[in-house]
Amino acid sequence: MSPNSDSILSQELSRRTALKALFGAASAAVLFGLPIHAHAAEATKETTDKLNAAQAQLDEVQAQLDSIANEYAALANKNAQTLNDIEGVQGKIDDTQTQIDEKKAELKKKRGDLSDRVAASYKSGGTNILSLLLASGSFEELVANAHYVEKINKSDRDAIEDIQTIQEELDAQKTELESQKADLEKLKDQQTAQMQDMQAKQQEVQNVLNGLSDDVKELMAQRDSEILAAAQAEEAARKAAAAAAAANKNNSYSGGSSSGGGSYAPGTPQQNAGSGKQQAVVNACYSTPSPGQNWCAAWVTNVFRNAGVGYFGGNACDMFNAWCYSSDRSALQVGMIVADSSHSGTGMPGLIYGHVGIYVGGGIVMSNEGAITSKSLDSFISFYGTGSGVRWGWLGGIALS
Repeated sequence: MSPNSDSILSQELSRRTALKALFGAASAAVLFGLPIHAHAAEATKETTDKLNAAQAQLDEVQAQLDSIANEYAALANKNAQTLNDIEGVQGKIDDTQTQIDEKKAELKKKRGDLSDRVAASYKSGGTNILSLLLASGSFEELVANAHYVEKINKSDRDAIEDIQTIQEELDAQKTELESQKADLEKLKDQQTAQMQDMQAKQQEVQNVLNGLSDDVKELMAQRDSEILAAAQAEEAARKAAAAAAAANKNNSYSGGSSSGGGSYAPGTPQQNAGSGKQQAVVNACYSTPSPGQNWCAAWVTNVFRNAGVGYFGGNACDMFNAWCYSSDRSALQVGMIVADSSHSGTGMPGLIYGHVGIYVGGGIVMSNEGAITSKSLDSFISFYGTGSGVRWGWLGGIALS
């Protein structure tokens, strides 16, 4: 989540909900405490028309912002699949390299065995094979022994050739896999750039939305002020009429006593008011306070700065794209950041900016959710992994272990 944009966005969502509720409510709700017949009071047509137009424009821009958020979430999911593909191809590259190393060792051993036999034959004067041939008692036996010697030599050559062929095939397979990985890395970079462009576009639309919300608020205040003034004028007229009627009634009875009932006094509108570095990061997690709702990346930045590791800015999505490379639990270490780039659990802020926390060991991830929380890794993944998925890695590429 962005330290600035997410906070503004969250506040704007709440404010916009309140604005719509106020706009759709009856005027009597604004004029709490006035007599019930004051509902007839109205604002001027000019103010009402301006408010309706501003509200319609606000809804239109909000729809545009929602569309951007949904497009971003879809792209983040594609980016997550690309990361999975990269991780899968890298695994195949590692497996292929292991097979290549095994075949190289096997080839080296075969060549060594053949070399040892040639050396032994040379040291003995080369008499082993010659003796075998000279010991033949007949021409037929000589031919059979010669065929036996040739068969041994051919077996050695065939074994070496087979190993060389397999090694060449594995080398070609590795080259192809590395080419696939390079293409996927390029795709990942393109997707990351697209997401950054969408974030910038989202911020532009958000700024427009903020201005429209301010316009709507001002027009609502103007409308309510006009309704209140009209209602108070009506109430003053009603009181004057009631007082005149009471005076007339008193004048119609000689010596009669005044029987005028008490008048209703209107109220006023209500106003709502591991290692040393790893341990340092863990300690900072417990001592660094929350910078506020939706500032998860700011909290992570503060933790690493307080731990003396360094300063790393950006939002949760930036940290995910730059430093979170693995979903292998066996690779997760204390002090790593754990993040996603898009999830649906917290609405639009989560879709656009994702969430980031820090693994403190014992299967626990700490993060800023308005308050600093500790969740099990399974719980964190279950909630925040609903979109792009959760990954982890060393912030800034600095291995603390």
